[in-house]
Amino acid sequence: MRHFVAAGERRVGRSEGTFSVLGLGSCVVIALYDGSSQVGGMAHVLLPDPSYNESPARLWRYATSAIPALIEETIAAGARRGRLSARLVGGACMFRDLLPRDQPNIGERNVAAARLTLAQAGIRVIGEDVGGEFGRSVFFRLSDGRVRVQAHGREHVEI
Repeated sequence: MRHFVAAGERRVGRSEGTFSVLGLGSCVVIALYDGSSQVGGMAHVLLPDPSYNESPARLWRYATSAIPALIEETIAAGARRGRLSARLVGGACMFRDLLPRDQPNIGERNVAAARLTLAQAGIRVIGEDVGGEFGRSVFFRLSDGRVRVQAHGREHVEI
């Protein structure tokens, strides 16, 4: 069964099903997986952190708050912290011509925040498909932890 993960949301599950995000742009998907327990979690974050005067209560919108919460939820579902690994997808610059050239775009900042937050939590990133100037769709299979990425005009990538 396929479960869609909207922006600012997350899902955690075990063994069966696929978590999907369609039309991912500058947002970043974080997929956590413990292969021994077949427990996985996916968060779809919009921004690096709540520095935009947004309510921190919306923790799933931000990489810096969603990742620690996702780790805890996957552990509560049966994963072990020491066996968790991560994959990152997204962080595109969809409107490069509208941005100052010397300033990092929001996609780059989202990816950097996700990498740093995962490193601080001791979670290894084992695959990435990030950056570029194109949207993606992401499919995370819980039976084996595989993440398939599709983008228009590009071969499918498995990370």
